[in-house]
Parts: sequence; C-alpha cells; structure tokens
Amino acid sequence: MLRPPTWALTALLTLAPGILSNPQGGTTTTTTAPPTNTSVSPVACNNSPELCSRAYNNITHMGAHDSAFLRDASTGNSIAGNQFYNATVALSAGIRLLQAQVHLSGNTLQLCHTSCSLLDAGPLETWLAKIKYWLDTNPNEVITLLLVNIDNQPASAFGSAFDRSGIATYGFTPPSGLGNNSSNNTTTKTTTWPTLQSLITSNTRLVTFIASLPSSSSQEEKPSYLLNEFTYLFETPYNVTSLSSFTCTLDRPSSSSTNNSSSATAAAAAAISSGLLPLLNHFAYIALTQDIMIPNAGDVDTTNSPSETDTGALGQHVRACMAEWGGGGSGGGGGGVKPVFVLVDFFDRGPAVETADRVNGIDGPVGRVSVGGGGGKASMGGRLGVGMALVAWLGVGLVVF
Repeated sequence: MLRPPTWALTALLTLAPGILSNPQGGTTTTTTAPPTNTSVSPVACNNSPELCSRAYNNITHMGAHDSAFLRDASTGNSIAGNQFYNATVALSAGIRLLQAQVHLSGNTLQLCHTSCSLLDAGPLETWLAKIKYWLDTNPNEVITLLLVNIDNQPASAFGSAFDRSGIATYGFTPPSGLGNNSSNNTTTKTTTWPTLQSLITSNTRLVTFIASLPSSSSQEEKPSYLLNEFTYLFETPYNVTSLSSFTCTLDRPSSSSTNNSSSATAAAAAAISSGLLPLLNHFAYIALTQDIMIPNAGDVDTTNSPSETDTGALGQHVRACMAEWGGGGSGGGGGGVKPVFVLVDFFDRGPAVETADRVNGIDGPVGRVSVGGGGGKASMGGRLGVGMALVAWLGVGLVVF
C-alpha cells in the first residue's frame, strides 16, 4: 500500500527478479480455472453448515491482502508479490475476502501494485470475470471484495468493469437503514446484516467495498452494490515491520468522528459501538530503505500461525483484539468482538484460514482445496539472508544515486 519512489523500486525489481522466490522449493503454477469442489455439502455455506444461519457480520472472513499480486513463475517470483497463489485458488482454499489495488492505466482500470510499471496484474475486468466464474461454479459461497481506488476514479468506472465482467449480477445492495452507501461519511452505521443463507437464496453473494469512492455528482448514479469502505468498516494499522508491533487500534478512517478520542484504542471501541465492522490487518513488511518496503515472506510461518501464544502469530493477534474490544461476540469461537475481516499475505501458510475456523467455531470445514505445504521456514531463511543483502545494497544504491 505504500507508494515508494517508482524509479527506485522498478530498477530494484528489474535487477533482482528472482532472488527471493516462494518457499515451496520451486515455482507455483498460476491456475486460471478453479478446482471443482465436488465434496461441498448442499447445506454448507462458506464451507460449513454452521455458518448458514449466521449474519454476515457475525463471521470472521479470512482475506488475501493484495490478492492479485503474485510471487510465482508468472511474475518471475517478484519480491513485490504478496501471494503465492492466485485469487480463484485462494477462494477454493477457503479465503472469502480478496483485496487489491486499482489504478488507472490509460483509460483502463488496472490491477497494479504501487505502480503499473512495477507489478501489473492486468485489467480489473479480466480479474473480475475469473471471480465471477468461480461464483458460478460455487453457488453456496458468499465472498467479499475490497478494492483500493488509488487514482480516485468515479463509481461509474468501477460499475462499467463490473458490468462487462458479468459479476455485477451477484452484487449485494444494502437495504434501507443498513449504512449509508451514497456518501463517504459514517453518520449512519450498519446494524444488522443478512445471514449467509439469505444472501445465497437471493443470489446476491458478492459484497464489494471500495476505498474510497468520490462523492457522486448529480449526473452520475453510483451502482448500489459498490460500498464506500469507511462507511462500513474500520482498519487496524498496516505498516508493520516487527512481529511484536501488531495492534488492535483504529488506524483508518482517520477523519472519522469515531477517531476523535485521544486514545486509538478507545476510538476502535467507539467505532465498533457505532456499527463499523473491524478489519484486522495482519501482515509484515521488510524495510529495504526508508522508502522501500516488501512483504516479509521469511517470517510468514510465524505470522500466519494459529498459535495464540507466539508473538506475532495470527491467532495471538486475533484473540488479543477480541479481548481488547470486548463485547458479547455471539456465534462460536468464545467471547469478545471478533474481527469481521482479516487480511494476510501468503494465505496458504499457516494456513491462515485455520485461525478463522477457530474463531468461527468451525470443526471440519467441507469443500476446500488444499494448497501449499512445501518448504520450511528455516530453508527459506537461508535464501533470504543472501537475497536480502543484495536487494538492500541495490536499493540503497538506487536511492542515493
């Protein structure tokens, strides 16, 4: 999400495209078509019958941060990549939230990481069409998109991409009283969301948040299924470079009336009380220079671990926030307000979805495809040692000269 000097990071990635590959002992294969989930029970919702009757906001949805930006053979194992597997593979593995950055390239909305000259994952429309196919073939699943509108494009531009891809037909439009999807303020908050089963029955199985949409002019009608993120959600901090630095405090929306308190912790509690849904950012960066950061793949086995005691582990972070936020937390997984959304890098490690299952009180999910599982933390660490030294040297040289 950071925007480092484009020329520096471009040169860095060009000079060292493969020195940090994925930790699975080789390259991954980018799968276009999703595996067929023949074992999914007709009564299961999001891989579990227990979730069907639960409200959308009473479930922890595990998400893939920068899901379109891969560290695999298709990108030459780019060190800028945040995931080893693509979006439809992630969905088949149990991920239910996909986040990505959207830039304007020419006249096209393009999925680009920081800049289209660094890592370009292609047109938004093409990506959405693949997700639409996955929804077509998995009729009992509800998924969420979170798209970062880097170049402040109008809602109509996103609506056109959704329409052309065909995915707009699945868009969920909030009923009257469920937030305010026509403006970017948070004066009207969400209260009760529909259950997964009701979303499946109505075939409105796609919830889409945009961060953020400009105010619509009178000449432009915003598609009702495109929701301004910070009208509905708040996020915890995301610029984390130490595994001991994950917190539960409110980071965004910084301008929200819920963030007027001198305590960011109190602001998070106020946001929850007002109806905003918590999004927990849980991924770490490595700082190459003051301005250049890359995803920390070397510690991902710890970062994505379901452990509730290890420092920096996903399980520990989630449980700490549930305790800090308090509340009843009905619906499986113990007391406390659960994060409704969690974003991680390299989702297959951990695997991250195991933490969501524990919080949701799910035992024995059905219909998932297993991915990953190769290459250990120790072997990857050795590769990182040499690779990081070279990348850091190149980065410093580029910044200085």
